[in-house]
Amino acid sequence: MAVSPAKENILKRIRQALSNPVPLPFPQSEGNNSVYHPKTEELEIIFGEEFTKIQGKFAFCINEEDLQMQVRQLIKDRNWTKVYCVDDRWENAFSTSIHLESCDVSITGCEYLVARTGSIVMSAAEQSGRTVSVYAPIHICIAHTKQLVYDVKDALQLLKEKYQQKIPSLITFATGPSRTADIEKTLVTGVHGPKEVFCFLVDT
Repeated sequence: MAVSPAKENILKRIRQALSNPVPLPFPQSEGNNSVYHPKTEELEIIFGEEFTKIQGKFAFCINEEDLQMQVRQLIKDRNWTKVYCVDDRWENAFSTSIHLESCDVSITGCEYLVARTGSIVMSAAEQSGRTVSVYAPIHICIAHTKQLVYDVKDALQLLKEKYQQKIPSLITFATGPSRTADIEKTLVTGVHGPKEVFCFLVDT
């Protein structure tokens, strides 16, 4: 079957194009390089900056004594009378309520802090379980500098190494207070979780 002149012309142009390939316009878009730049500052600084950008409230503590002083001062300033904490490390120091559903604020630890995104990594394996960081209107997370990692992949790798074949049934990355928006794009906090999130980072 004869090929029409127009079709032959198109095929000719395709053959010419294939013999002289054009360089990729965006050579860095093929996934060969990381989208994110490596860290250039201390993880504490990166996390603090990113956490506050997403409306988190960050405090650095030089030791455990400083932590207790700062948390107690915050509780006093906010007039919180029902503080829920089931973590053995801080229960005796801060807890004043045994009922999560009616507390003013909850206090938990975490697995890791992701500096690049300002995220708190929590799991069901912690004593606080699945609910404490979500049900309370305000969440206080206490972490130590040794729990800082740069990226999400670093946290996932450490979780895998830590738990081996017994990965927790829930691993969550909380990035700032709960936020949602309606059709008018009006941002509202605290609908699906805490309206305020504090992170006290202890130097260790």
